[in-house]
Amino acid sequence: MGLFDKVLGMKEAERVKLNKEEAFAAVALAAVAADGNISEEEGRGIITALARMKLFENYNPNKMVSMFNKLIAIIKNQGIESLVTLSKENLPQELRETAFAVATDLALADGTIDKSEKDILTKIQQTLGVPEETAIKIIEVMLIKNKG
Repeated sequence: MGLFDKVLGMKEAERVKLNKEEAFAAVALAAVAADGNISEEEGRGIITALARMKLFENYNPNKMVSMFNKLIAIIKNQGIESLVTLSKENLPQELRETAFAVATDLALADGTIDKSEKDILTKIQQTLGVPEETAIKIIEVMLIKNKG
């Protein structure tokens, strides 16, 4: 949200809404976009991770592209943190830990994690209300998974 939007408020009609699939994908996208760049490998990784999920079984390639275009536009206009905040509104409680796990897996896929990725994963964990103990377990498992 921009400076003037914070002071003046956003009109309800201007506010972007996300469905639960978009909210889930937003969390994953935030993790890979944290450094300001989405590599081709990261793009393939996020598509592969989501396409394997039952949640996205009705998403054909065109619908997936359309969804990501919408989410990238939110990042460009409002920032990554706003995208994470928006995701909370329509991400069901039972999918929040899963979304954090997928985001963590994607962030660690290259075997390293930089400060921007750590910061956004912390923001995701806090925004979605993933208990710290659970988040630590998820991170430990993903570190093991992405070691090799």
